[in-house]
Amino acid sequence: MKFRKLTALFLSVIFLGLALAGCTGGDDGGKTTTAPNNGVTTNQTSGKAEYAIILKTLSNDFWATMKEGIEAQASELGVKVDIFAAQSEEDTAGQLTILENCLTKGYKAIGVAPLSPTNLINGIVQANEKNIYVMNIDEKIDLETLKGAGGSVIGFATTDNEAVGEKGAKFIINQLGDDGGDVAIIEGKAGNASGESRKAGATKAFKAADDIDLVASQPADWDRQKALDTATSYIQMYPELKAIYCCNDTMALGALQAVINANKLGKIIVVGTDGSAEALDSIKAGQLSATVAQDPAEIGATSLREMVDAVKENAKIDPNATPQTIPVDSYVVTKENVK
Repeated sequence: MKFRKLTALFLSVIFLGLALAGCTGGDDGGKTTTAPNNGVTTNQTSGKAEYAIILKTLSNDFWATMKEGIEAQASELGVKVDIFAAQSEEDTAGQLTILENCLTKGYKAIGVAPLSPTNLINGIVQANEKNIYVMNIDEKIDLETLKGAGGSVIGFATTDNEAVGEKGAKFIINQLGDDGGDVAIIEGKAGNASGESRKAGATKAFKAADDIDLVASQPADWDRQKALDTATSYIQMYPELKAIYCCNDTMALGALQAVINANKLGKIIVVGTDGSAEALDSIKAGQLSATVAQDPAEIGATSLREMVDAVKENAKIDPNATPQTIPVDSYVVTKENVK
């Protein structure tokens, strides 16, 4: 008799555990769970979250830091937020699936950092139809296409990426001094708004400088190995190459490896973008020359504040309204000021 009671109790505990394990989404009690398409979601505190933010990926320091900034701001504001991320920066369809699944969770506002200017447009339109505010984060949505589809966003928080590229290029120009020389750019993914803006800013600065010859500019898709291969090709094709500007730090570290492989460390300047932890360590070690650091934590915090304000003010969702761009500053990190 005693054995049967213990067995029944044991089975009850198992069934309860299975039932609890099946609960995910906006009411998960603050635990990290599996989100749609295996993204990651974190509730700031227990209870149902009213806000959600969908980032690109958490495998990159930039987005991991943004997540921390969002969580800190949520704590300060006393609100609950779920944070999701795509599997990779190639997972455009999966990121849309995450957004579409969020539309059934009761969120009042959703922030999105789209993987491309258009991959989330259908989901944003669906959100607006459900009276859910959408905040555009870091990567600019194609607003004309969005407007044509009948959708809108309440604002756009980002770094001025053209200024980022210009700052990286001007650092190189100043380092080369009156001698100038051949320089090259390693771009992000073709068509990616932030990467294109960084390339444009760097190109403009290089072409405006005396004695600087921009000999090459090619995409490496934000990928370290592709950047290593691209930089290796540059070094072989342009033996007088003096510097490479890269549109993110991951590619800069790949380009740096190509420079090291060619025994040209100290002879070819490599500058990255983002201010990632690995890039900062490389600068401290005297390898990477500089990075143009963004402030992803503040971008995330700013985005959440805008979402909360829109909900509090009961802002109108209007496809014809022009969303405000909210710039967050960037700065050049070198061996002299790295922390």
